[in-house]
Amino acid sequence: MRKRGASGPDPERARDPQAARGAGVKLLARRDYASGELRAKLEGQGYAPEAVASALAELTETRALDDARYAANFVSYHASRGQGPVRIARELRECGIPAGLIDETLAAGPDFLALARELRGRRFGPAAPHTWVEKARQARFLQYRGFSSDHIRAALGADFDRDDEA
Repeated sequence: MRKRGASGPDPERARDPQAARGAGVKLLARRDYASGELRAKLEGQGYAPEAVASALAELTETRALDDARYAANFVSYHASRGQGPVRIARELRECGIPAGLIDETLAAGPDFLALARELRGRRFGPAAPHTWVEKARQARFLQYRGFSSDHIRAALGADFDRDDEA
């Protein structure tokens, strides 16, 4: 008999792929997970890596676990919150999504150039920045949000001469 409050399954259940699958289904019932996240979560609960691998293979086969679906939903949600492709890609890599799938999903995602322009306009107004200080401030804001330098340059408008500021 296990003590009350003990974490993880007992040693016999820890090696059982069906027990790991059941725990995975319970987790997936709450929210969608990437396969890397679910693997870490199940192993953190004490399931053996072999049992977890078997459970993940079965969940992937039944499409209960789908990295492509997870990535598409992740990109859509985070882009709607004003985050750029650099930040989204970094977070997806941390979830264990393969680089090829990240690139495909971002390419099929929203127009990040238009999103950067819209975000800059909402935050700083429709007028382009008039000084280098203001341009740098706006660029830092967009960079923090995860936009690439190409998106930032396009969102800030045409470049101007440094001599004009003098």
